[in-house]
Amino acid sequence: MGASDSKSSFRNAVSQLTSKTTPIDAADDGFWKELIWSSAIHTPSDVFSLIQPEDVRTMRDTCPSNLATICYKAVEHLVAVSSSSSGLPTAFDQKGALNCVRLLTRILPFIFEDPNWRNFFWSTLPDKAESTDQEAGDAPPPLAHSLVASIADLLFCPDFTVLPSKKLGPDNPEDLSSLDSCEFIWEAGVGCSTSPGSTAKMDNNRAELLKLLLTTFSETMYLAPTDAPPENRWVSFFTSGENRHALPLLTSLINTVFAYDPVGYGLPYYHAVVTDYRERLAEVAVQVLIVTLDCDGRETQTGVAEAEAHFQDNLFCHYVSRLYREEDFHFILHGFTTLLNNPLIQTYLPNSCKKIHFHQELLILFWKLCDISKKFLFYVLKSSNVLELLVPILYHLNLSRSDPAKTGLMHIGFFILLLLSGERNFGVRLNKPYQLKVPMDLPVFTGTHADLLFLVFHRVITTGHQRLQPLYECLLTIMVNVSPYLKTLSQITSSKLLHLTEAFCTPWFLFANQTNHHLIFFLLEIFNNVIQYQFDGNAQLVYTIIRKRSIFHELANLPSDPHAVARPRRLQQGDNPAREEANPAAAQPAGAAVGRGLPAAAAAAAADVDAAAVEVEQPIHPPTLTDESSVDAPAAPTDTRIVSHDKWVATKEWVQGWKQKLPLQTILRLLQVLVPQVEKICIDKGLTDESEILKFLRHGTLVGLLPVPHPILIRKFQPNAGTTLWFRTYMWGVVYLRNIDPAIWYETEVKMFEIQKV
Repeated sequence: MGASDSKSSFRNAVSQLTSKTTPIDAADDGFWKELIWSSAIHTPSDVFSLIQPEDVRTMRDTCPSNLATICYKAVEHLVAVSSSSSGLPTAFDQKGALNCVRLLTRILPFIFEDPNWRNFFWSTLPDKAESTDQEAGDAPPPLAHSLVASIADLLFCPDFTVLPSKKLGPDNPEDLSSLDSCEFIWEAGVGCSTSPGSTAKMDNNRAELLKLLLTTFSETMYLAPTDAPPENRWVSFFTSGENRHALPLLTSLINTVFAYDPVGYGLPYYHAVVTDYRERLAEVAVQVLIVTLDCDGRETQTGVAEAEAHFQDNLFCHYVSRLYREEDFHFILHGFTTLLNNPLIQTYLPNSCKKIHFHQELLILFWKLCDISKKFLFYVLKSSNVLELLVPILYHLNLSRSDPAKTGLMHIGFFILLLLSGERNFGVRLNKPYQLKVPMDLPVFTGTHADLLFLVFHRVITTGHQRLQPLYECLLTIMVNVSPYLKTLSQITSSKLLHLTEAFCTPWFLFANQTNHHLIFFLLEIFNNVIQYQFDGNAQLVYTIIRKRSIFHELANLPSDPHAVARPRRLQQGDNPAREEANPAAAQPAGAAVGRGLPAAAAAAAADVDAAAVEVEQPIHPPTLTDESSVDAPAAPTDTRIVSHDKWVATKEWVQGWKQKLPLQTILRLLQVLVPQVEKICIDKGLTDESEILKFLRHGTLVGLLPVPHPILIRKFQPNAGTTLWFRTYMWGVVYLRNIDPAIWYETEVKMFEIQKV
């Protein structure tokens, strides 16, 4: 009965706020205590269930003074307890502070969605404004500053969010105003060698305060991307020197995320018996980190000095950019690999191991750390643990390739791989044998991490969702960047590469769009890099090229007469084009390109390998055009429509213009030298097994027979305004979707992105 009565009393108080035309007096302590210290509120979900969206909107539109007063009261109470010398010594005091946090978390999104209310928190408390010493000339701080500062203070409040350094008892607490928060960093790791310990209650209190902090930062979501200022004013104050807890907060958040171990003691089903409060804290901590590290210094400034000067305004970015100790980098990288590999853990007992779900936030955080701290990026690339990052990224790419809702995850995954592939060390590391047994629907193979990378990319292109079409050039660019360093590719990988080449070389595909031919340039560059720089160990790829040599001969003799050029367009405009013509992957049966004189057993094996690939009937569509020396991300990831090219018509001159630039010289010369030798061996020895041919190719050499090796061209990720906007939109989209308990931003009018409800 007591709980029911308290909820009824709380609802009655909310009804008075929304129905009374006469403002409720701010001095009516009895009424406001009913809201702030209500016994009906025990969790944030209680506030969200008792205060409905229409209640806040009604208060905002018809009783604005009541909404203003409740915000003033909540902020005033938080400021009072955070600035007092006693802090929050009792459970009653802590309950009042938490209820204020929960009320503000519920109300703030509805204030942000109304342009007329958006500057409300940048006004001052009425009593502060009246009591300001006009002679001194000091302006009172805005309400937003007071709120953020009080949250920062409470995040280091003894007995509330941290353990006290000394037991003085509730009658003699530590003074919050003079407390050195560097002594109360939450977890050991960066900047702290000892863990002060914590309790489940303190972890919950930290998480609720961080949720409110994240809610204040979310003003960006209620602005159209074109209208949003370059910097979030809430974040700017929180990460500025005016926040005396900036450095301890940054290290506390970083250490909390990367010290978290979901497996814990490793006992089966332990997570089903014991509630893991630390997961909730780690999840909201990584979300606060990615938002506060959203700094445009590297993208908007012209030089390193200017960028570092820009980071001075954001102390979080500034401190991260100045990290240099290898122990700190090892701690962070180990945390990344532990958390990202958690969903890949396999056990004999089903669902016996806890699995985390904030991998998207971790990928965004990894991207931001690499962007801000080049020292961290170089440490990652020189470490063998970089492959422990690669495998989970490929796992998520393969798992999400057919889900249109996971397009953002696919983008961030490919952009990280593009960033890593721009450095030589990454390509060299890919030669390490792949021996893990990660559950992925890929052909069984024995090879290296490079094989895994290429097979996943082939899977994405041939069976991925059509919204991934703009990423095809990005995928192939990654493959081109690493190809000069790949010492050996397996037979399956070689067959998949030739399958892509066969699909992209058909006239139907090449002439259907003015950018499709770019893909074949990338594939030819992959082959050329391997042949010129890693010929000795890639006998399987060379042998597959020999078997499929007709692809390259047909490409070299590609027809450019008007009839051949116009044929794909006639097929597109036809009422009933043949399926086999419309699908370049199925246009040629597996094994059809096997030349005469090759072993029958090898031809049969090749047919078996390719059969799985040509079963896919997903047509390959054109990607977006990218610069030859850099690859830019699509500016609008939600725009997945294929651009119509009805006004564009392929011409003979257009075809001849790029056909004569095809880098076919190396491959054709290889075929000219090796094909007669291979055929002679097959005829002379009557070979029926391809092992002898592979042995011949492994011990052969093309020194002095191939054209002069071309210089290795590495294409690196080059950020621009479009990529910056995309990352910010994707980041807030992830934060929006991940916060469902309680659903902070649901049923509010977000303008940064479009919400599709199913």
